[in-house]
Amino acid sequence: MEEQKITPHPGFKEALKFWFKLGWISFGGTAGHIAIMHDNLVDKKKWISNSKFLHALNHCMILPGPEAQQLSIYIGWLLHGKRGGLAAGVLFVLPSMFILLTLSIIYVLFGNIPWVTALFAGLKPAVIAIIIGAMFKIGQKALHGPLHYLLAATAFVCIFFFNTSLITIIGATIIFAIGSRLIWPAALQPKRREAEATADENTYVLNKKTVTADSGFKTTSLLQLLGAGLLLWLLPFLGFFWFFSDFPFWKQLSLFFTQTAFVTIGGSYTVLPYVAQFSVTKLNWLSKLQMIDGFALAETTPGPLIIVLSFVGFMAGYNHFGGSLWMGTVGLLATTYFTFLPCFLLIFIGAPLIEKTHGNAMIENTLGLITAAVVGVILNLTLYLGKDVLFPNGVIISKLDLLALIWVIVSLILMQRFKLNILYLIGLSMVYGLVHYWIQVS
Repeated sequence: MEEQKITPHPGFKEALKFWFKLGWISFGGTAGHIAIMHDNLVDKKKWISNSKFLHALNHCMILPGPEAQQLSIYIGWLLHGKRGGLAAGVLFVLPSMFILLTLSIIYVLFGNIPWVTALFAGLKPAVIAIIIGAMFKIGQKALHGPLHYLLAATAFVCIFFFNTSLITIIGATIIFAIGSRLIWPAALQPKRREAEATADENTYVLNKKTVTADSGFKTTSLLQLLGAGLLLWLLPFLGFFWFFSDFPFWKQLSLFFTQTAFVTIGGSYTVLPYVAQFSVTKLNWLSKLQMIDGFALAETTPGPLIIVLSFVGFMAGYNHFGGSLWMGTVGLLATTYFTFLPCFLLIFIGAPLIEKTHGNAMIENTLGLITAAVVGVILNLTLYLGKDVLFPNGVIISKLDLLALIWVIVSLILMQRFKLNILYLIGLSMVYGLVHYWIQVS
């Protein structure tokens, strides 16, 4: 029998290079982010086992905030403590923030530039391919029996036909898991090759046997984190008071996006209608058309979709101060800061407790059902985004964008068959976007 090679623990610099790279290639929304992280961290680098990855992901999904960014913070923390979590979380957001800042300035100065729009529109078919790949990859590892398949199908039906929120689906899944545990416990025990799974676990840096030094509840650590979090939250208010005019505006912006950060449960799509309603109709920070344009811009950047809030902050500062690019930039930076700061606090407080649950049969089985439900949610996301890419003028067969369909298929083949690097796929997709645009206008 061939001896399995144990992966060495990565150094902080090595991990830093990966988190930096991840920030620039994380296209495709939450599903795309999860697929990219799983492909790199589990399949290629073997820094974390599949069971440990899904355990972390499931907990992140029930916390407010962008799940993928929190997952990167969690894994960074597991690898190198708080400095690892900070590096992973910050580098996950910074590239998309700087790209969106650049696009926002271009947007207010030059309006919509067709060839630039086409450049980024070329990414959309590739994004659909990434999400499809994520769905199959996660499905293969998360669906182990009839109950899991049934739950995935039910989740899809609920969200696709009845527009049920993700948080409702997760809540119902937890209740269902508890009930099933009492009535039919055998159904929660999927048939898997445990011996092989256990042997395979040992080849990963982080696996279900890994003991983290900082795991467990410590009152002193909790108070220190809460104190540091409160101080970091208050510091910008002092800066706005002393160095900027119209403090009430900055106070309102800071409080609004702090509040938004704590209600972002169930993904970005659940909070965007709330932000649009208040920022457009009640706060008058931007127009409805500007909000729609911001959503489109955010879709073209890597990083979490919730980064669209940074565009709202930019337009709020820009419009409120009479077309000031500087105030728009400050608004974007402040919005990004207050939106993502709670993510670090939630993970650093919750991760030690979450680590204690790894191996608990009840919790593991419940989280396994949540993962199964998420497969159905990803299928819905694939169809939700895919129909706009393949049928930009409405779902009519005659209106099918054949070039977009071909590029989805080509992207899938390049990723699955030839294992093409995501960075190369992004570059090729931008070229496709330009070609697609020239064909349409010619």
